[in-house]
Amino acid sequence: MRRTRFDRAPCPIARTTDLIGDWWTPIVLREAFFGCRRFEDFQERLGVSRATLAQRLGRLAREGLLERVAYQTRPARYEYHLTDKGRAFFDVLAAMWRWGEDWLFSSRGTPVALIDRETGEDVHPLVVDERTGRRIDLRRLGVRMRQRPPRAQGGGPAPP
Repeated sequence: MRRTRFDRAPCPIARTTDLIGDWWTPIVLREAFFGCRRFEDFQERLGVSRATLAQRLGRLAREGLLERVAYQTRPARYEYHLTDKGRAFFDVLAAMWRWGEDWLFSSRGTPVALIDRETGEDVHPLVVDERTGRRIDLRRLGVRMRQRPPRAQGGGPAPP
């Protein structure tokens, strides 16, 4: 079965979903954020098949979130380093972390915590408007088209 693509949709959520729409991609990125660099280390930490991991790392490198950097020439071996684009994706994972922390665990909390390296205090991510610094409130949000999207071919997704 062919997967529906959203990489040309006018909606940022749809395009981001196209990039991370499988369950391994955000988990691979999580490991990169917390210091994983080498293929074997990703595989050991995640228990993912070599083929699946190679596909996910390749896609993340092609999309510019990771950069392949040689650390050995014979045989050729590479590390995967986060790019600026990749580091910016942490905001997405932080929002997922907070939602999961709030809604998917009992009142005793999560077995792991994000912490501030300097203070050791727990960190609880929050999505705010960068212009005002206020927490995003769905009840105050709307959507408008800035430009007319190109006509979808093949019955592609409609704008929000």
